[in-house]
Amino acid sequence: MDVVWIGAAAFLASGLTLYSGFGLGTLLLPVFAMFAPVEVAVASTAVVHGANSAFKALWVGRHADRDLVVRFGVPAVLGAFAGAAALGLLVGARPLAMYEIAGRPAQVTAVKLAVAILISLFAAFDLVPSLRALRFDRRSLAFGGALSGFFGGVSGHQGALRSAFLGKVGVSAEAFVGTNAVLAFAVDSARLSVYAASFLSGRGALTLGTGQAPAIVSGIAGALLGVAVSSRFLRKATMEGVRTLTGGLLLAVAAALGAGVI
Repeated sequence: MDVVWIGAAAFLASGLTLYSGFGLGTLLLPVFAMFAPVEVAVASTAVVHGANSAFKALWVGRHADRDLVVRFGVPAVLGAFAGAAALGLLVGARPLAMYEIAGRPAQVTAVKLAVAILISLFAAFDLVPSLRALRFDRRSLAFGGALSGFFGGVSGHQGALRSAFLGKVGVSAEAFVGTNAVLAFAVDSARLSVYAASFLSGRGALTLGTGQAPAIVSGIAGALLGVAVSSRFLRKATMEGVRTLTGGLLLAVAAALGAGVI
């Protein structure tokens, strides 16, 4: 039964997040965590997320704006390394608040609050009519990439920040989805290589065993099917619709982050 639930959740989450460019991991991790220890759930989600990113890059990557990929992607990767280094310095920082919700611990930290506020501001540009017409100049792509990469390296929510910024540079819905797919694949490739090296060395906190194989395969199959089905409607999608979806998900992620739930 857990295999069915995971496959169904991956299908729905992948289909929905094809357009927003983020959120698969956020939606899928709690489902895996229902059936496995947290460290196993994190590793399993990372594998499904990586496979999904690779498939999306192959499936819709042809629509990517190459200029955006280079100008935004390179600073984002560099920023992610800087953010990961900063995370090491922040590990010992005391949380601002701690509590439990439905039996699960939640921690509110300064980093999570900062990222939540930043994401909320970006969401306003997608949802408030008077702000929708505003656009970012492409000359600011390097700054946006570095910013999303840095905070993504610290909090792990680079996808939300990336989508928030790319949605305001004046691209078509197809280019937005394709560019996000290529950038997500690049980031996931780097992240999974670090996980793999850590796992093979025996020093990693993330663990996987043969017992997780059926759930992971089910998650990958569901996620790939979700991309294939959702992409059939890509040509019918409008950037206004994508921005509304993105803005709504951004607010949800910001609220969860600020509350310390994720």
